[in-house]
Amino acid sequence: MTELLIKIDPENLPEPKFAKPGPERLIAGDPSFTTWAFDEGKSGRVKTGIWEATPGETHSIKGEIYEFCHILEGVVELSEVGKGTVTYRKGDSFVMKPGFVGVWKTIETIRKIYVVIE
Repeated sequence: MTELLIKIDPENLPEPKFAKPGPERLIAGDPSFTTWAFDEGKSGRVKTGIWEATPGETHSIKGEIYEFCHILEGVVELSEVGKGTVTYRKGDSFVMKPGFVGVWKTIETIRKIYVVIE
């Protein structure tokens, strides 16, 4: 594998990073997050990896970030402010565009592949 070709392999994960939502983001529950970063790019503007969240509910605010997600396992409900709720499950893919503001509710522990462009 070269630096120009990165395999995102759920069976061969890099060292994980663990986190909890800040109090300003937490709505309900006690979710925890694990991130396996496969690539953060030379400029740091593009990031790829696998992210996992345990059940709970948080504010999701993308700001200027564009994020593609592909669900590997679990169930999540996303609610954009002023819009309805959408449910995503294993096998689903979606994009959160810059400016997205809403609620991320993990129903069943979720694991996703992500590509973030800042």
